[in-house]
Amino acid sequence: MKLWALHLLALCLLFQSGLSQTVVKSLPGFPGDLPFYLETGYIGVGELEDVQLFYYFVESERRPKDDPLVLWLTGGPGCSALSGLLYEIGPFTFNYGNSTRYRPTLKLNDYSWTKVANIIFLDQPVGTGFSYANSWESYDINDYVSAAETYEFLRKWLKLHPEFLDNPLYIAGDSYSGIIVPMVTLQVVKGNKAGLEPEMNLEGYMLGNPLTREYSDLNSRVPFAHLKGLISDEQYESAKIDCNGDYINVDESNADCVDDLKAVTMCLEDLDTANILEPSCVTQTPKSTLGDAWEPSLINQDRSLLLLPTLRAPRVWCRNYNYKYSYIWASDRAVQDALHIREGTIEKWVRCNKTLSYTYTVTDVVDIHKELLETGFRALIYSGDHDMVIPYVGTQAWIDTLNLTISEDWHAWFVDGQVAGYATLYSYFPSLLTYATVKGAGHTAPEYRPEQCFELINRWFDYYYI
Repeated sequence: MKLWALHLLALCLLFQSGLSQTVVKSLPGFPGDLPFYLETGYIGVGELEDVQLFYYFVESERRPKDDPLVLWLTGGPGCSALSGLLYEIGPFTFNYGNSTRYRPTLKLNDYSWTKVANIIFLDQPVGTGFSYANSWESYDINDYVSAAETYEFLRKWLKLHPEFLDNPLYIAGDSYSGIIVPMVTLQVVKGNKAGLEPEMNLEGYMLGNPLTREYSDLNSRVPFAHLKGLISDEQYESAKIDCNGDYINVDESNADCVDDLKAVTMCLEDLDTANILEPSCVTQTPKSTLGDAWEPSLINQDRSLLLLPTLRAPRVWCRNYNYKYSYIWASDRAVQDALHIREGTIEKWVRCNKTLSYTYTVTDVVDIHKELLETGFRALIYSGDHDMVIPYVGTQAWIDTLNLTISEDWHAWFVDGQVAGYATLYSYFPSLLTYATVKGAGHTAPEYRPEQCFELINRWFDYYYI
């Protein structure tokens, strides 16, 4: 190959390696310039850097040089980092009162975690959000590949941003990231021990409503429903006896257990499992009754949606309405240009990609938690106590199996004089694990109780008593 061709190939690889970081100073829908530092970009990972992972980086609005650096992984797998940024812990969100179906507008989030931390919001695994690959083979992934590519991303990001190498580093996320975050954290530990560059100043990890031990997490839904008064004592006792406490691996020949679980399902079917205080929404047909309904194709199909009322029933608000705005906003070419999305790299932006070629290879990461705590880190686990997707009952159960010493027993914690949840502090010298519930919050907690979750994380970062 001629020398000029080699130089051209090197330049192409350099570009595709993700050295395309850009400072975003304004966004469609937001009035004026952004009052915080936002950077977006791609970083190539995997063989020949075929996978291009897209990220949003927001500097702390307090003291960027001193505040923690957080790598935030939204769950799914396949839910965009933009979802975590817009609906959970990012510096801006939608101004619902001033938005239309055609023109969503943005406003600042008073309880953004970026007020006290530098946060990298990462579209991972590949196929999530704006992340893409140059070959179809690279879209075939599993938990191990996802964790490895995320770790490689973090190493390369820190090489590009050496000014943050001394900041305390935390790996964080929620929901399905309960599987990936401990795996990535352990890779950071092993990488540091092996002398891989750059050495990371890892101090711990954080998880919200995390999937951790799949069987027990999901099996805890029936006991949770009973504790919350969603099913009667008689229903619960009957199901517990007939199903022998196993509500997941049900023998279809066990007619009594099957009937019990059908009755339980009927009691719960009108509730949103993400937050039992909200309704489960259903799509209404025919289309002629929907009036000026928004296109169903714009809606994330996590759950069905009640679009508009019939003449006989008043309109019922559903949280899914909020998610529509992200489809409209993120699909706008002007928005994608502002974020510096590479044109033609994704067919269509979705909040949560349900079509990933993803193999679920890890179902239990409790042993990884044990290994991390033996190494010596701080950990924060929190649960919205109205979440029936990953109930706090199951989370408490696997934490109990760690056999940690209770330093501060179960107690209420407060925000503005009101009970915000309950917490326990565990120790395993030199490690500390804080477990907290957030009262009234669902899956995921910051979306439902932003002020309380901000206070929780702010106190924890600053080593205050929760």
